[in-house]
Amino acid sequence: MNLEEYKGVFVFAQQVDNVISNIAFELLGKAKDLANDLNTEVTAVLVGSGIKDLADQLAEYGADKVIVVDDPELKEYRTEPYTHALSSVINEYKPEIVLVGATAIGRDLGPRVSARVQTGLTADCTVLEIGNFPINPTPNQKSGQLLMTRPAFGGNTIATIACPDNRPQMATVRAGVMQKIAPIKGAKAEVIEFNPGFTPNNKYVEILNIVKEVKDIVDIAEAKILVSGGRGVGSAENFKLLDDLAEVLGGTVSCSRAVVDDGWKEKELQVGQTGKTVRPQVYFAIGISGAIQHTAGMEESDIIIAINKDETAPIFDVADYGIVGDLNKIVPMLTEQLKAAIASK
Repeated sequence: MNLEEYKGVFVFAQQVDNVISNIAFELLGKAKDLANDLNTEVTAVLVGSGIKDLADQLAEYGADKVIVVDDPELKEYRTEPYTHALSSVINEYKPEIVLVGATAIGRDLGPRVSARVQTGLTADCTVLEIGNFPINPTPNQKSGQLLMTRPAFGGNTIATIACPDNRPQMATVRAGVMQKIAPIKGAKAEVIEFNPGFTPNNKYVEILNIVKEVKDIVDIAEAKILVSGGRGVGSAENFKLLDDLAEVLGGTVSCSRAVVDDGWKEKELQVGQTGKTVRPQVYFAIGISGAIQHTAGMEESDIIIAINKDETAPIFDVADYGIVGDLNKIVPMLTEQLKAAIASK
């Protein structure tokens, strides 16, 4: 493999029902940083049917080029045709880096594509940067490598991984970890239409029916203020205290994994390594001990306020403000004080 042939940072721009997923815009923001370090361009790969008109949105969020693979076989996501589409793009255009969102689709697609183009893939990355590998200088140290950092061993350690001898360097990234840039209105990208041809085979799944479930649950990754509770809240009924606080603040209630495991809240509200990564302006951690599996999903919040009766709880290590005491007394008092402050304005 001639590594010098591989140039550029590619982003798989996931779309569902001809709507680009927010993770695509987040990845473009990070891709722009990586491309600047490598003095190269950012290319979005848009796969689907009847999706060419979406290219301008990708340009507004940082794409210099958009490769469009448009075919009726790609109308709904299916593993085999999408794998064929993305791997064909990689083989044709030879990118140095390929980023895929760690969504349900991306977690299925990324490993398949990496195997097909014979390279490695680092899953669920939280940090991506260009640097030297190995990190400690050696006679064989290589520069300009993609250093991919992710939690490992159940979140008990952090691993930085590189792929120095194969290209492209591939990573999946969790939603909410990277920040999208402010959209550049009117930006245009070079649009390249590419179709490798699709011949259905015995690996093509036949979709018989699509049933869409409608849930009245907000996306906590989009919330500006989160009031998050852990097992220390005591019961599902006691979450009413957090509901009241969130209502006063115009925020959203979220929770830790323990709460979901106990059946108190829905999985969609879980923050952490096995839930969602969030970065609100204000994050209340109430009755949450602060295990690394949880803090990995919220430590980038602008302001973290912790309430816990255990003064040695790890959550205080990441909190900007901490209150040691009984949440059953503190949270109602805080709610009333905020109500009074708002009413006096």
